[in-house]
Parts: sequence; structure tokens; C-alpha cells
Amino acid sequence: MIKTRLKNLAIAAAVTATSLAGTSLSWAADTIKVGILHSLSGTMAISETTLKDTMLMLIDEQNKKGGVLGKKLEPVVVDPASDWPLFAEKARELITKDKAVVTFGCWTSVSRKSVLPVFEELNSILFYPVQYEGEESSKNVFYTGAAPNQQAIPAVDYLMNELGVTRWVLAGTDYVYPRTTNKILEAYLTAKGVEKGDIMINYTPFGHSDWQSIVSDIKKFGTAGKKTAVVSTINGDANVPFYKELGNQGISAEDIPVIAFSVGEEELSGLDTKPLVGHLAAWNYFMSVDTDENDGFISAWKQYIKDNKRVTNDPMEAHYIGFNMWVKAVEKAGTTDPAAVQKALIGVAVPNLSGGYSAMLPNHHITKPVLIGEIQDNGQFDIVWKTSGLVPGDAWSDYLPGSRDLISDWRAPLSCGNYNVKSKKCSGQNY
Repeated sequence: MIKTRLKNLAIAAAVTATSLAGTSLSWAADTIKVGILHSLSGTMAISETTLKDTMLMLIDEQNKKGGVLGKKLEPVVVDPASDWPLFAEKARELITKDKAVVTFGCWTSVSRKSVLPVFEELNSILFYPVQYEGEESSKNVFYTGAAPNQQAIPAVDYLMNELGVTRWVLAGTDYVYPRTTNKILEAYLTAKGVEKGDIMINYTPFGHSDWQSIVSDIKKFGTAGKKTAVVSTINGDANVPFYKELGNQGISAEDIPVIAFSVGEEELSGLDTKPLVGHLAAWNYFMSVDTDENDGFISAWKQYIKDNKRVTNDPMEAHYIGFNMWVKAVEKAGTTDPAAVQKALIGVAVPNLSGGYSAMLPNHHITKPVLIGEIQDNGQFDIVWKTSGLVPGDAWSDYLPGSRDLISDWRAPLSCGNYNVKSKKCSGQNY
């Protein structure tokens, strides 16, 4: 099933690229170009293609309102094809060749790390819409996905306090986001009194498909007489065979619950969800959120995509927030110049879809609610827990020795992404 789905996504990407290329001459010369940097092929297409479509919808809606500063927005779509070095190449082309004044894109942290030097060198703007490991704050990146304190830490607290979990499997894809997140979680669990023997850590490559022995090890690990849970940072299409193998080996949510940070409605739409019922995910948005803003967004999405079966998910909301923040900041600055917009973005607040207003903080992270959802047999999530208010994103973890003394504040006079409050020095990018 997954191969067929990815093939269809690749075909759709090719059609989109051809369509955009065929219409490029029809654009007026005086437009504002917006870069869209998402994988439309390869292992991450299962997640990223929808974000490309989301951006096209948001741009279309803004153009119907008259555009920005009296000019129409022109989307420039590229496909970095789940190839991390290619992300940097495509980012450079967007900024220097296509003259995009802002870019919305990336999913994996390795792709974001790949493009980061390009955006800093050329002083452009990237809106990054996916949960990530933290330990970073760049003047040129605005992080609208969750930091660890807005997803991973609350998820562990929920499992510990509400479900009584005392034994932990930290399972992730082998790259920077899972490894750093699990390093933070291991330190956090240890600080909470969890013994090292009660923490199992496992990594697998992108696209991993043979889960039989790993799931068997997880099942065995859960037979020690202690309540066990899996905290999953498995990314991309590897989730499909992982959850399928859980079902094959009879691991139910009652036995060993899995809480995922990278599985949302879009990923579930390609799965038989019956074996997954009761397993969990931690996000800042679910399609099942009951707000007027969310109802309007879902309606607009289905109308735009012309498919009532298509779902919405958390990174889509992050792009919704980020795009509206960028529009508001451009109007505030009176220009699309990235340097001016970077300054104008701090303090901007726009409605989110889960309730309330999300604000851009001086550390280039935003305020977000945290939600825990339980998978239902229809592929949706029943929200079983949420924070009482919005949680400010923290760029630097309080649980890692090298990070707990760091703060980020991109306002003058500090203008630093990693300022050490003890040494009184900025040890990274500084302007």
C-alpha cells in the first residue's frame, strides 16, 4: 500500500511542477515570491506533500484578499526529494535565482540543519512547521512547530502521571531529531528517578520496514512487571510497517501504549487503524479540535483540495500560523525585506486553530497549547488531555548540562540565539 501511495504522490508532484511551470509566464512581473521547500517524492513525501498543498491554499486565499502590500503572492514550489543536501541547493536557488523573500519548508531536522547555513548566509527567512528537538535558535528561522517542552516533556508527564508508566522504550529514526529528543527525555526520566535499566533506546534508518525482531524486543521488555510505554520519534513511511507489526504481535494500547510525535491524521489515512485504536499522539493541534477557527479551516481545505476525505494535521496548522504571522509582520514593517520582517515578527500574535492566539516570542518560537490524542478507528484522535493554556516554546532544554544556562533573545541589545547567562557571552550567531 505504502509504495503505491508514494508513487501516487510522486505523480502528483510531477503534475504540480508541470502545471506551475506551464503557468509561470502568466504571472505579473511585480509579484512577491514565496518559496515552498517540501519533499514531494522520497520517504518524506507521505508527510510533506500535504504541506505544499496547504501553502498553495493559504497563498491562494491571501491573493483573493488582495495579496500583501498591494501585490499578489507567487508560490515557487521545489522538490528536494527527501535528499538532505538537495534541500540546501534548492534553498539557495529559491533565494538567489527565484528571489523568494520568505520560504516555508522542511520537515526533518536534518533537512533544516542542511538549509540553515544558506538562510543565514543570505539573510533570508525560513518558517519551519514541524516539532523538533530544540537546541537551536537562528535569527533567520522561525520555529512554528513544537519544541520539546511543548510536546515530548508533556507527553512523558502524561504517561507517567495519568497512566502510571515506569518503564520506557524510546524508539526513533536514526537522525538528529530523535537522538537529541531522546537525549533530553533520558535526562528528564533519570531526573524523575527512573533507573537506566528501565529505559530502552532503539534507532532505525529512514524507510525501515522489517520490524519483527524490534517489536519482539519491545514486547519482551514490557514483561518485567512494570507498566511500559513506547515514546516514538519514528518518522516518515517507516511508521506504516511499525504499527502493522505491533498489531501482528498482539501488542495493544492496554498492554504497551505508544505515544507518537510524528504520526498524525495524514499518516493514519494510509493505515488500517483498527490495531492502533487506543495508542496515542502528542501534538499542538488535532483535526478533531472543536473551535470555529478549525471548522473554517477544515471547510476551506476540503473545498480547495476538492476531496472530502482529506484530513488536516498539526504541521498544517503550524504553516497556517506561520503564514499569517508573516503577512501581519510584512504589513507591520511595510516591506517584504527579510531584515525588517525578522524584527517585525517578534511580538506578532495570530489566531491558532486550537483556541486562542499564538505569539512569536523573542527566541523565534511561538506559544502553543499541548494536546494528547487517542487514535480512533476512523483515523481521528479523541483528545484525552490538554494544557490549561498556551505553553511558550523553549529553544534550549533545562535538562541538558550544556543548554540549561542558555537563553535566546533576538531583540536588541542582546540579539543572540544562545546567550550564556553565567558567562555573559553569546557563543553562536550574533548580529
